[in-house]
Amino acid sequence: MKILPGTVYLTGAGPGDPDLLTRRALQLLQSADVILHDDLVSQAVLAEARAAAEVINVGKRCGHKRITQQEIHAMLIAQARAGRIVVRLKSGDPLIFGRAGEEIRALRQAEVPFAVVPGVTAALAAAAAAGFSMTDRGGASRLVLESGHHAEEREEAEQHGHRSTTLARYMPGSDYAGMQRELVDKGWSAGTPVLLVSCAGQPGQQTKRLRLGELAEAEPLPAPTILLVGEAIAMAAD
Repeated sequence: MKILPGTVYLTGAGPGDPDLLTRRALQLLQSADVILHDDLVSQAVLAEARAAAEVINVGKRCGHKRITQQEIHAMLIAQARAGRIVVRLKSGDPLIFGRAGEEIRALRQAEVPFAVVPGVTAALAAAAAAGFSMTDRGGASRLVLESGHHAEEREEAEQHGHRSTTLARYMPGSDYAGMQRELVDKGWSAGTPVLLVSCAGQPGQQTKRLRLGELAEAEPLPAPTILLVGEAIAMAAD
């Protein structure tokens, strides 16, 4: 597929290892005139960019915002209208728990061409790191992806706590005791296997296996972290 000037490419950077970039993502990094990236995009991935590319950090992490979402929209539109190849680089997959939806709407309204390039999302990298299938036929027939942000807005009636589900919670935060209470209240058994993965797919990756009833006492892992819950995790490698 041809790479076109004046187009914004919403591109998945994967979990951080350059070897997990898609071929299309690598082609775009090596062709881009400007790259607008999030904080969680690793330096190893950014090192794959064309030397002449303008690389701009537009991340908003842990409440620290150096730029507003509206300013990002304006930059994407202005750079594309200037005839540049614009890569909007997002950690993992651009359509999973990012602001891609808002950026797509802004680009459509401005009539700026765009394309979406999928990437390896953190839940997949975490499961791969632990060596188990989140949809193992012996443990799960349903996979739920959810964000730890805005947990208070979830429907209280929503119940994921049964044996056929694997839950992947992105950005869970460090209130492990609160998470344990919430999940038990939703029907998860205290004996349900839990896997915490920090920096999935990166050199500093850490994993911790435990039971849900032990989560409150666990030492928090460094962010970014993902929490996996479900019987399928019993198949994870030690």
